[in-house]
Amino acid sequence: MAAHSHHHHGDSASAHDGDDGSAVRPWIVRHVRFFVAAIVVTAIVLSACLVLVSPGQAIVITRFGNPIRVLTTPGLALKLPAPIDGTIAVDLRLRTTSSGLHDVGTRDGLRILVQAYIAWQIPSDPDHIRQFLRAVQNQPGVAAEQLRSFTGSSLEIAASSFDLANLVNTNPSQIKLDQFEGELRRRIDEQALRVYGITIRQVGVERLTLPTETLTATIERMEAERETVAAERSAEGQRAAAEITSNADRDSRVEVAKAKADAAELEAKSRIEAANIYRQAYADDPQLYTLLRSFDTLDSIFSSNTRLILRTDAAPFRVLVDGPLGRANGQVPTIAKKSK
Repeated sequence: MAAHSHHHHGDSASAHDGDDGSAVRPWIVRHVRFFVAAIVVTAIVLSACLVLVSPGQAIVITRFGNPIRVLTTPGLALKLPAPIDGTIAVDLRLRTTSSGLHDVGTRDGLRILVQAYIAWQIPSDPDHIRQFLRAVQNQPGVAAEQLRSFTGSSLEIAASSFDLANLVNTNPSQIKLDQFEGELRRRIDEQALRVYGITIRQVGVERLTLPTETLTATIERMEAERETVAAERSAEGQRAAAEITSNADRDSRVEVAKAKADAAELEAKSRIEAANIYRQAYADDPQLYTLLRSFDTLDSIFSSNTRLILRTDAAPFRVLVDGPLGRANGQVPTIAKKSK
């Protein structure tokens, strides 16, 4: 009986211990589940209350659809969970838009085809971001279409301030494309910022061509300019040639006059010297001088076909009969002479 009683007592103790363990485990499980559920609920609430702002974008927080805050600094920010607060992401990165080809008129009445590109951006400024949202409902495609329309009208106005030669020319010093692009940007930026809150970062001409009639007029103008330049160069050359010729004629006249003066002076000197020689010869030997002068006279009178019948008792032919010293007997024969 004792043994039996002891065994029964042991069984009762074991059963009591088992009942305590079973009661503790459900309590722990219940608390763990509650803790996990609290963590999950907290994470859900935090995720609903946190918003991440990435670089290159802005987040507009709306409360029941109305913008109340604009976040532009990258990082995390708090808001009330939906449906109380909502978020709108606005892209602040740089975009480019092409205007397409536009037919515009220049100041000198000619037509050109111009295509421009526009680099634009929504500035990181809360007021302009709200303005962009109100104007185009955060749709960049609508903004780009409006920019193309602005650019077309601005191209027409800007081109009317420039001659065709300022936009199309073989002379780089005549080209004013920088001023044209600056005028175009000023006009587009003014409208885009005022109406849509958009800032224009750059405007450039990506294509410029000429219609057929304008191209013909441009070629004719270039030809006329070249002909004018050629005529100016030719006139300059002719003036220079005329000046050179005039100077040469003047110099040659001076040289000829000088040469004539020198020749006259030399001739006068030679005549003086010849007269001196003749005088000296006559003084030295009058008869020889008379003979030589007579021969000089004969030489100047006769030619190759001369036929003369002359008296020989007179000079200068007397010397042919009398000789250099004359004849004492005074005979005067008549001779006939034919010059060979």
